[in-house]
Amino acid sequence: MEQRRSLAVPCGVPVLAISFLACVATGLELFVNNHAADFTLSTKLVPAISLSCLVHNSSQAEELLWYRGDGQVSLKDGNKVNISNICISPVNESDNGVTFTCRLARDKSVQVSVILDVQFPPLLSGEETLHVEEEKDVTLTCNSKSNPQAQSTWLKDNHNLTLQQSRHEVYQTSEIFRLSIKKVQKSDNGTYTCVVESPLGYGTRDFHLVVEDKKPVFPTEAVIAAAVVVALTILFGIVARRDKIFKVW
Repeated sequence: MEQRRSLAVPCGVPVLAISFLACVATGLELFVNNHAADFTLSTKLVPAISLSCLVHNSSQAEELLWYRGDGQVSLKDGNKVNISNICISPVNESDNGVTFTCRLARDKSVQVSVILDVQFPPLLSGEETLHVEEEKDVTLTCNSKSNPQAQSTWLKDNHNLTLQQSRHEVYQTSEIFRLSIKKVQKSDNGTYTCVVESPLGYGTRDFHLVVEDKKPVFPTEAVIAAAVVVALTILFGIVARRDKIFKVW
């Protein structure tokens, strides 16, 4: 069952240091986790992280707003004035690259944003069996996400695959690792393993390639040619004997 995620409940992390109030400043400012300007927060897949927004140098009660991307986060009444905390729980790979912004309610141009840099190991597993006819082309595709981006390699029967420029083609993006084999042969039978490694870990996926005998090609053109010959023969025979046919009728 999918875990419930909360953005409005404080995590119990200590509020920003009171020393901020002693800073010399001209005009109202916002601080998010001790940052007065936009910043990036690196984290891993953890149960929760807290973001705390503080109004500094204000002479009155100021209401704060939180946004996840373009959507506004719901806050409790006691968590809106001068200090506001939100909790991302749990942190998962879908949070990577998401921007959280704290804004002043009466002047939304006063804001501080934080971009989450969620680091996680490659996420892929499982296996697949592919049947392909001899002399046909086949493509094996690994779909994998990771941060930082992982390096990928292909194994065949647990050994490094020797790539042949004329027959093998490898394609890779941040989320796709693909191996194409042209005109497969019986020698291509075996288990191909996609190995994706990053500093945080690795993942694998097996592809069992079964190369089947080439099926005989139905001689379509020859059949059509024979049918045409038979039809013309019958037609010429009818024309040649048309007088006798008309007499019978």
